[in-house]
Amino acid sequence: MIKKSILLLCLMFISLVVKAQEKIPFRLTKHNNIIIKTLINDTDSLDLMFQIAMEDASISPERKRKADHILFKNDVSKDNTVKIGNRKYDGIRFFNNELTGHEADGKIGTGIFKGKTFKIDYNNNQFIVYDKMPDLKGYETMPLFSENGQFYIVADNVIDNQQQEVYFLLQSGYSGGLLYSNTFANAKNLDKKLKITGEKTMKNSAGQSIVTKQGILPFMKIGNFVLKDVTAGFFAGDPKTQKVNYFGADLLRRFNWIFDADRNRVYIQKSKYFNAPYYKTT
Repeated sequence: MIKKSILLLCLMFISLVVKAQEKIPFRLTKHNNIIIKTLINDTDSLDLMFQIAMEDASISPERKRKADHILFKNDVSKDNTVKIGNRKYDGIRFFNNELTGHEADGKIGTGIFKGKTFKIDYNNNQFIVYDKMPDLKGYETMPLFSENGQFYIVADNVIDNQQQEVYFLLQSGYSGGLLYSNTFANAKNLDKKLKITGEKTMKNSAGQSIVTKQGILPFMKIGNFVLKDVTAGFFAGDPKTQKVNYFGADLLRRFNWIFDADRNRVYIQKSKYFNAPYYKTT
């Protein structure tokens, strides 16, 4: 009888633990973008790219699916509902005409996880939302810096045999590895100190030429994890378009991430992609 009672208590405990977390499946594209299937305002079915560098949502002018039931005023639409799986999120704000990643009709940010601890589980292609902190065995922790709904981490870069701490914006919309700011690229003379593997010239909307260069960073240290020969891009010449350093989707996928509810700390472990070939930009 005692054993049966203990078993029932264990089952109840397991049930509570299961209820304390929510799983949201996603699809990872060949461009490293996370795609979530959503139903907007109970009508419009959209594939939205998860953008960790924003809180709200947006739709793209290049979307393939209709979004007729998102009503905009001055390119802003407030108080929308977003259904993902069996969960509905209220009060979601959408912005109009924002470009997004490959295979997506728009973007959705971290606002759906507000006040919750959440995990990006690249091993199983899912988000996990927790009511309490999960078991962190096997994870390393580091400070997380938040500003205007965006998250930054510090990582050590080794350039020309010199190690330096660099602040990086987590940017899941950028398919590649690192993208350095103009200030950092110029100050560190990256054009000469990195091994350059490619160069491309593009025109912006003002008709100005923008030169992007791809190089290789020999070593990068995140916590106690070391990545070698990391792809690293930067802009050369004028105009000075890149304001911050990006930690892109190709690097994000190499770890599983747990963000605490207060967004003060992040916990990481190697994912199944840790040693995968680096993404090559075209």
